[in-house]
Order: sequence, then C-alpha cells, then structure tokens
Amino acid sequence: MRDLEHRAFAQGATPEGLMDQAGAGIAREILRRYPRPGVAIACIGSGNNGGDALVALKHLAQAGWNIAVKPTVASAKLAELPWKKWRALGDMPSPEAIMSRPGRGKVIVLDGLLGIGASGALREPLASAAAWMNDLRISCSADVIAMDIPSGVNGDSGEVYDGAVIADLTLTIGVAKSGLLQSSSASHTGSMETIPVDELPAPDDGSPSLSDRFSLRSLPLRRPHEFHKGNAGRVGIVAGSRGMLGAAVLCATGVLRSGAGLVTLFVEENIYSLLVPMLPPEVMVKPVTSLTAVMEQDLDVLAIGPGMGSAWSDEEFFRLIEDFSRTMVVDADALNRIAADGVSTHVRGNMILTPHPGEMRRLFPDSRDVSRESVVSAFTQQFPSTTLLLKGTHSLVAQDGQPLQVNASGHSGMASGGQGDVLTGVIAGLAGQGIAPMDAARAGAWLCGRAAELAISHGDQSQPSLTASDVLVSLGLAFREIL
Repeated sequence: MRDLEHRAFAQGATPEGLMDQAGAGIAREILRRYPRPGVAIACIGSGNNGGDALVALKHLAQAGWNIAVKPTVASAKLAELPWKKWRALGDMPSPEAIMSRPGRGKVIVLDGLLGIGASGALREPLASAAAWMNDLRISCSADVIAMDIPSGVNGDSGEVYDGAVIADLTLTIGVAKSGLLQSSSASHTGSMETIPVDELPAPDDGSPSLSDRFSLRSLPLRRPHEFHKGNAGRVGIVAGSRGMLGAAVLCATGVLRSGAGLVTLFVEENIYSLLVPMLPPEVMVKPVTSLTAVMEQDLDVLAIGPGMGSAWSDEEFFRLIEDFSRTMVVDADALNRIAADGVSTHVRGNMILTPHPGEMRRLFPDSRDVSRESVVSAFTQQFPSTTLLLKGTHSLVAQDGQPLQVNASGHSGMASGGQGDVLTGVIAGLAGQGIAPMDAARAGAWLCGRAAELAISHGDQSQPSLTASDVLVSLGLAFREIL
C-alpha cells in the first residue's frame, strides 16, 4: 500500500486528493448500506486515518445525517490535513448531546484511530477510545465502521492486539491489506468492502484477494438480448430425504434464484408427494427408483448432497459421481459419504466441494490444529482442478494455481440451518450459466452473504431472526450490486 501511495505521489497525486477520494468513497458505501439517515460519530486519532473519517462525515451530513466528532487528542495535536478537514465541518454537537436526541435513528461510529502503519497493543488515549466504541456496539446497538483496518489489528499479519476495535464493517482503501485476509482477524473486521481509488490500482501479483462487489463485477452475468432458457443452463439436483425435505426446497430455490434456466430435482418415489407441494412451481420434480435416471438427462451441472441422508445406496451414489463428467457441486451428506469411503478415490477435478469446518475435518484429517489457509492450500495441491469452498466467517475459495479468494460478505446471523443448502443451489445455478467453477463458488458465497446483510439493512429482519429463506428473498437485491 505504501508503494502504491509513493507511486501515486510521484505521478502528481497529493495526500489531500487521496484523502478526499477515500472519504467520499467511504461515505458512498455507508449511504448505500444504510438507506435511512441516522447518527454518525467519527472517533479519530491524530493522523490521516482520522482525516478519511472526517471527509466521510462531511458527505454524510450533506445527506441528512447528524454528525459529531470524538477526538483522542487536542485539536492542536492533529496532523495538518485532519485539522483542516475538522475545521471544514464547522460547529457540531458533542457525541453525548447528539446521542441523547429523541428519534436519533441508527448510530454508526467511524473508527479513525489508526491506519496501517501501527502495530502493537493500543496505548492511551487510543485504548480508551477503542473501548468506548466497543461498548457503544453493545449498549446502543451501534455499528462500528473501520476506516481501512480496525484499530488494534496488524495490517500485515492480521494479529489482533488486546483491546482492538471490533468492527461490523471494514472499508479498506484501494487494496485489501493482507492482515484483513487472515482468519486471525475475522472476528474484528466484520464484513468488508474495498473503496477503489483511481491512483491506487490493486496489484495483480497472485496474492490472496478479497471477493467483494468490485471484484465480481467482471463476471459475465449481464445477459444478451437473444438469451433463452437453454443458455441459462440445465441444473439437476439430488437432495432431500424423509425428515429433511426442506434442504431440497432451499437448494432448488437457490438454483432458481441464481438464474438457472431449467431446474430438475430427482427424489425417491416415497417422498415425491410430500415434497411437490413445498416447491416453487418452476422446479421440475422427477420421482426415480434409481440414480441411473440422472445420467439419462442432459444436465450441465449437478448439485448433490443437501438433506440426502441415507437415501440411495452407496453403490448408486458413487457410480453417479464417478460417471457425471460435468461440473458437480458437492455438499453435506454427499461430502460425508465421500469422506467415509475415501477422499482420494472419489474427489475429482470437476467438483466444487463446499464443506463446513466439521465436514472438512472428516474429508481431510490433516486439517486439525492448522490454519484454514494452510488447509485449503494443502487440499487443493493434493487435488488439482478441484474447487474448494471452506465455509465459515469470511469463507475461503481455492483452486490449485489460483490466488486464494476471501469472501467479504455475511454476518453471524447466518449461523442457522439451511444456509448451506441455499449456497449449494446458488453456486450450481451460476455454474449452469457457464461461470467458471471458482468464480461460481466465490460469487455464490458473496451473494448469499450480501443477501443476508440486505435482509437486515433493507428488509425487516435482524441477526437473530434471519433464516435461509430470508436470504433467498434478498438474493435479487444482492445480484443488482454486481450486474
């Protein structure tokens, strides 16, 4: 990041110009995510990181937000640019006064204490300011938004120091700092988004990168005028069993909502009459007595595993995954069967595997007691061409020879049943439209996570109330952001 800044300055950019761009971009992202004005408080240190927050405040005030500043140092000790940006804001009420107003609306706090140059535990007065922000998250349900990186998190290593700020959203300037892409920092970054700055282009050096709306906009999702359902893909699904019918419904609906042209769900005859009334009318349901019937269909993609339970014999199951040569999204009970019978025997290059951490340990016992990054690297090296999506906070998407992708979206409200079934369906639907497996996996993870965010910010849900069905409802809004 420092190298990029030095190059920008050598080409005529100025620190104030970059600060103005960054602050304006931060404000645009906040306004996009928070549709109704509320209260915005910038908690700033003495450096330029606080200046970014102050510029953002100016734009938020122009959009109708009530603003305030909580400094950690006297104004005379501010760096030149932050002091200039603070003066430009004019007179403001104190944070305490603005918080006491009736009908104040949503409260957000901009963490502008420290930038990427800091390391080590927070010292006073920054430690007290960080504690104030963390307390406000709980006592007032405030959202903390980090400017570039949460204060107290190492920008290079991702190490989290005592008292670090817990952000709900991290808006990283220009390029995602390597520390943000480490699992060690995930509990402090919240969801993430890059704020592009023209003078700070992201280097294409093969290093891990952030999957956010800007990186996904290059995918070929916009359809030509002469497009028809055959172009959108024929997706087959093997999912559901007695007692787990909902998994099949969620997966099939995910396939539909991600744009697949023709969707066929293959089920055992004994659950056909139970399942049909639960499904969207657009899903074709085929009751079959054997999985050989799946191979008789002309399918572009197969999704297999959600809620499958003990349906179908191992012999039929393994014959199907061995004979199906096109893209296959493998999840849940299908992963567990593969793990029990022998991963090296059954994992193939045409597969997109979507395990949660428990399933990953069964698939790859070597994953115990090592970092998630090491696990996905070792697994994809052992199984070249296979795409692996390791679910969790900031899911990882990997394929041997490709840069590791870290998902930027989502929140802990997704810790509920059925979310993985929806994800499997969305990935299969994207792959059916010709999206490459790794791109389908990273786009699917981002879309589901972003839909979960939109169900709260633009819908009527909360983290505790969110369900997988709510994610399906908000998928359309998520798609709009990358089309």
